Amino acid sequence: MGKKKGRVARKTRQIQAHMVELLEMPSDVLLDLPKLTMIGQKELLLENHRGIIEYSQAKIRVNSTAGQITIKGSDLVLKNLKSDQMLVEGKISALMLED
Repeated sequence: MGKKKGRVARKTRQIQAHMVELLEMPSDVLLDLPKLTMIGQKELLLENHRGIIEYSQAKIRVNSTAGQITIKGSDLVLKNLKSDQMLVEGKISALMLED
């Protein structure tokens, strides 16, 4: 049953992606994908997140529909934290996206 759910989820995502192309809509809106806006190495605005997994001054891990997002750096601070949006400030040295 788990394999069938996985196939259905993949097929649903493919149909959604096709609709995004047809409607010429931003994919982050229709597919609920994370949107990351980075300003230098000092600020990162993350939209459409699904919750914080890990938080320290050196590393922040966040869940999203596209997988986990890891932010590494020093003096990292969460600012303007909302249910689907957050602002990370500090010295950002690495940003990783994992399935």
